[in-house]
Amino acid sequence: MPSIRDTARRRWRAWVNRRIPRDDRRHLDRRSIFILPTGAGLVFGLLLVVMLLTGINYQNSLIYLLTFLLGALFVAAMHQTHNNLSGVDVALLKPGEGFAGDTIVFRVRLQARHDAPAIDLSSDAMAGPSLSIPGNELVDGSLEIPSRERGYLLPDRIRIETRFPFGLLVAWSWLRPATSAIVYPRPITPIQAPEGATEGESVEADQRSQGQDQVELRPWREGDLSARVDWKRFSRNGDMVVADWQGEQGSPRWLDFESFPGADHELRLSYLTALVLERHNAGEPWGLRLPGLTIEPDQGDQHRKACLRALATWQRTPPERGAGV
Repeated sequence: MPSIRDTARRRWRAWVNRRIPRDDRRHLDRRSIFILPTGAGLVFGLLLVVMLLTGINYQNSLIYLLTFLLGALFVAAMHQTHNNLSGVDVALLKPGEGFAGDTIVFRVRLQARHDAPAIDLSSDAMAGPSLSIPGNELVDGSLEIPSRERGYLLPDRIRIETRFPFGLLVAWSWLRPATSAIVYPRPITPIQAPEGATEGESVEADQRSQGQDQVELRPWREGDLSARVDWKRFSRNGDMVVADWQGEQGSPRWLDFESFPGADHELRLSYLTALVLERHNAGEPWGLRLPGLTIEPDQGDQHRKACLRALATWQRTPPERGAGV
């Protein structure tokens, strides 16, 4: 049975989530900024109470004067702390990408019409940078979010807070991103070559095919892979021709989900991730086959990224925009 504390916390989070819906942009105003005394502020307030009681007991005008001056200072600090955060615009520039187990970088951009010093970014899991925003200028900051598994990574909240100028009060708000980061499977090198493409068989196939490959050049057609275009010939005379290879050598290799019988699905994806990185570093064209998805052979950074994203999101459902409410 949930405790009173858990129930109160759940209702508080639900109220905040309704007040601050998911969006990649947020303008901080009085409706979305919260402010409370810090530990030092509570001690300062307690000191004021003790001074006031002392002044009343001894009817000392100097104690009254000092108490009211320090109380006015506390009220002025409260307004300054709130105004330091009020009017700040926060936007998620781009969620990062990385491998499971790594920290994923979320880039955030802040802007304010006034100077806003000592603005801190953080999440539930990680503390972020402290930024100072000159008036009407853009300032970028990066916040690292730890990842645990492949798929989509969507932090519930990014906290924006300030304790300026005296640290007696803390004002804060949140940005609740709507765009997820992509977390790739952790690459694991297969212990043995994929079934049907062992190293010895590849060597023998290469030896058999040396001197036997034939290439046929034909005009480029829409849908042809960029890896098969004869770019050297195109740079010489402008002819866009495509090479059709006949034989084993020069044929693109497929990375197939079904090449690792006996391994569980997540391990297969980790194997394929390592092979994608290996083929990319070798500069070889390759294709990727997953159940329900086929990526035709190609090469280059865009192809590598497309394959990694396919491995990351296979059988994963993107978070809904209202997730976490």
